[in-house]
Amino acid sequence: MVRRLRNLGPGLLVAAAFIGPGTVTTASVAGASTGYALLWALAFSIFAVIVLQEMSARLGIVSREGLGEALRTTFGSPVFKVVAVLLVVAAITFGNAAFETGNITGAALGLEALLGLSTQVWAVIVGAGAFALLASGAYKVIERALVAMVILMSVVFVLTAIIVRPSIPDILAGLFAPSIPPGALLTAVALIGTTVVPYNLFLHASSVQEKWSEDVPTDEALAESRFDATFSIVLGGLITLAVVATAAGAFFERGIEITDAGQMAEQLEPLLGPAARYFFAIGLLAAGLTSAVTAPLAAAYATSGALGWERNLAGWKFRAVWATIIIVGTTFAALGTEPVTAIVFAQAANGVLLPVVAAFLLIVVNRSDLMGEFKNKVVGNILGGLVVLVATGLGLRLILSAFGVL
Repeated sequence: MVRRLRNLGPGLLVAAAFIGPGTVTTASVAGASTGYALLWALAFSIFAVIVLQEMSARLGIVSREGLGEALRTTFGSPVFKVVAVLLVVAAITFGNAAFETGNITGAALGLEALLGLSTQVWAVIVGAGAFALLASGAYKVIERALVAMVILMSVVFVLTAIIVRPSIPDILAGLFAPSIPPGALLTAVALIGTTVVPYNLFLHASSVQEKWSEDVPTDEALAESRFDATFSIVLGGLITLAVVATAAGAFFERGIEITDAGQMAEQLEPLLGPAARYFFAIGLLAAGLTSAVTAPLAAAYATSGALGWERNLAGWKFRAVWATIIIVGTTFAALGTEPVTAIVFAQAANGVLLPVVAAFLLIVVNRSDLMGEFKNKVVGNILGGLVVLVATGLGLRLILSAFGVL
């Protein structure tokens, strides 16, 4: 067990990627507005992420290909290849550049609450820090930094939930007795959408190859990878659950509405004392930093694979992708503006990409020529098919929401 815990890495990168400022805000709003009622949606999203990420990691370890490379080699139609590549580049690279603004702003807000100065100043510092970490070109350095921040988030948000003392029976009822309060459908879908993100599939398939080289026996690498992914994703789910439970225990029963994580931190002061604001800000800072690093890294892996470039942390094309995303995100955050048009486009493109990538991944891991004896079994296909159906519904919701229909 100790050895497996020491081998944690790619799974924690996935957890670090989906627990960003957007997830903290969504979880805060969900808890404050619906109490514990939507915890079942969080539980389902964790199940879905485990299913998809296990397939993605298995693809990377067995085939030694990233999801982008597999995308180019699975189908023979040149038209399909062009459309698929354009979709990946548009949704993940362009989309992550837009979302990076929120990641950097979230981390900057945490620093502003802790140390003062303006959000704009901290945005530049956060962007420079993320740039420097990725510029190191050392996977182990990046991995260890992100692992440390995930641990920090775990401590902050779980301890906050424990201090608030949420109702355990209500938590269990929310997890195992699914219900949707009136007007809470979109909140439930949003809670799933902040956890099941398409770019993590590209990140995971590539990062496992950095962690487990070809010298490691496949069975051993797969076993360690499954433990890594399951443990890390469940930990990420526990962090999100802690945020929901904190908001539910502190605000729902008192009828206090909140719209963002910063407001939640302020509202906790009367309950937990003046230190609460700073304590919660540390968690928000860690959430912003982890996403600010993993989003551009995932985009670089996805774009490089889709375009046939070398997936090398030291490669100039690889560096150009993540550097562009960080620079764009930092610029918008420093100017204090929201790239609304870009975010709307990114939401719509990701709405298309999520079910497409999930379905494509399911097809790829059933290829005997690529996966051999490690291709999907019947149970894996049933579970994967269920997740694809839900991803399709979620994708439609994201598209309709992006264009103001919902």
